[in-house]
Amino acid sequence: MPQFLAFDLGASSGRAVLGTLTAGSLDLQEVHRFDNGPVAARDTLYTDILRLWTEVMEGLRAVESDALDGIGVDTWGVDFGLLDERGALLGNPVHYRDARTDGMMERAFQRVARRDIFEHTGIQFMQLNSVFQLYSMVVNDDPALRLADRLLFTPDLLNYWLTGRAVNEFSIASTSQCYNMRARAWAAEMLEALDIPMHIFGEVVPTGAVLGPLDADVPRFKGRVPVIASASHDTAAAVAAVPATGEDFVYISSGTWSLMGAEVREPVVTDRCLEYNFTNEGGVNNSIRLLKNIAGLWLVQECRRVWAEAGTEYSYAELTEMASGAPAFGPVVDPDSADFFAPGDMPARIRAFCARTGQPEPADEGAVVRCALESLALKYRRTLENLEALLGRTMGVIHIIGGGSKNALLCRLTADATGRRVVAGPDEATAIGNIIVQAMATGCLESLAAGRELVSLACDLRTYEPDPATAGAWDGAYRRFGDVLGV
Repeated sequence: MPQFLAFDLGASSGRAVLGTLTAGSLDLQEVHRFDNGPVAARDTLYTDILRLWTEVMEGLRAVESDALDGIGVDTWGVDFGLLDERGALLGNPVHYRDARTDGMMERAFQRVARRDIFEHTGIQFMQLNSVFQLYSMVVNDDPALRLADRLLFTPDLLNYWLTGRAVNEFSIASTSQCYNMRARAWAAEMLEALDIPMHIFGEVVPTGAVLGPLDADVPRFKGRVPVIASASHDTAAAVAAVPATGEDFVYISSGTWSLMGAEVREPVVTDRCLEYNFTNEGGVNNSIRLLKNIAGLWLVQECRRVWAEAGTEYSYAELTEMASGAPAFGPVVDPDSADFFAPGDMPARIRAFCARTGQPEPADEGAVVRCALESLALKYRRTLENLEALLGRTMGVIHIIGGGSKNALLCRLTADATGRRVVAGPDEATAIGNIIVQAMATGCLESLAAGRELVSLACDLRTYEPDPATAGAWDGAYRRFGDVLGV
């Protein structure tokens, strides 16, 4: 029975999951779990990469079996570490929510036009993207950039420490807005125009490449267990686990962020794609994930944190129950507004947004969460309409995967808001996709289709049909949502 260890590091937590493949089944065992989050020191927000490395080592040591067939790492996108010429890390990586990128998109557009950056990369514009993090270092003459010999994204850095091989995996490189998705090479012309040094960008290896044997000091596995550059971007891993067939499906990888899109064969780099601010990111089998990054459950997570700090700690199940009991079709917000980007008092920000846009403020905690979830469902509807316009066809079922698939209220709201069948699950899609890619790389699974079929057989899936009786009310809410967005 092949066994693979997946390290799945998300924005708020990480885990080591052992996957065992048997005929028609996939058994998952979480062997280690830990919290994750940015660390503020003076005026900078950091990723605590050394603690994450310690947790990876703990995860390896927690595996009871001596028979591992592969190890793979996936994380969030865009963040990176810089190595010097000796291969040593140049300082702690800065977190994507740090304020160093404030205003950097606009400054970059003075050097390279927005349209030209999109033409070179096909990537959605977000201030957190690696290119704007790097450009902030150029603008501020950051000595770390001057000393840097190699850039490694977060999973690449952990893979380097696991194997000694410093390369960039395709799916994670594609999130950076430094990579030309049509040429399948670094966007050299654009990077040079921004004075970002080209020599820090190294070899890009395919998703599923075997990097080499484990070189880290874990005696049971050192030198004999392959480390695989799985789908290193967590969304690419999650999409690999979508239990779908054919091409007419939409996925929503739901967690802190919601990544909503479709699989396509070639990048869609058009004026309309730029207008809609969609992105073309790398996936398994050299595919393209045409998608939109949406704020996701970040608003609810921050509300929960703020209420806990004030002395009332709710579980997510309790918050969902409270939201279910709150009045429907209340005020709406734009989940992607800059008001909500940074950590802070999210309940107060939601109320302030509602007041500023002439809407009643949510009355209590349940109404605040209901506002966030209904707004998210309406954002999904708008994103679906834009996606169908880009592809020129109507998409069928929506698959919600990841942690958000466990939120029955959000799944039901999504079905009703979009008028589409929603299939929810698996909630551990990222770890499962990581394991599927490892199994493909080692010949234990013959294809991605076989992996997805395994998911559909082995995982508990839940279906939500849209309620036609609510269609009129959702249409009215959608018009109000458009007013809030100014479209």
